[in-house]
Amino acid sequence: MSAVRGRDTKPEMVVRRLLHSMNYRYRLHRKELPGRPDIVFVGRRKAIFVHGCFWHRHLGCSKTTMPKTRAGFWAEKFERNVERDRNAEDRLKDAGWSTFTVWECETRSSDTLASQLHAFLEASSPAGAVRTLR
Repeated sequence: MSAVRGRDTKPEMVVRRLLHSMNYRYRLHRKELPGRPDIVFVGRRKAIFVHGCFWHRHLGCSKTTMPKTRAGFWAEKFERNVERDRNAEDRLKDAGWSTFTVWECETRSSDTLASQLHAFLEASSPAGAVRTLR
């Protein structure tokens, strides 16, 4: 597990390159925000989390498998990850931020992802709106 990175992952880099090509500028991993979102648009008060399907348990995804050994340990670990994600999104919502979760498997279709990101960033949604597919 020491080889698992928390930032600059392949899915995160795909999203960052896509946003940059769409002329959006952003900040990375803001420590002062709950959950330390991967991509932050401070002026828009919007945050994007890029989650790996395996680690953050994307429901219905083929990458969400359960290891065969030490199943109890892994079940607890995954549940803590999901709970921590929910807590971070709730705290951001309470602080007036909108969040968007991009799953690893969604990064394969850049056209669809680009339209979703554009819609999220350009929407003048009420503060605290949360979009996530679980």
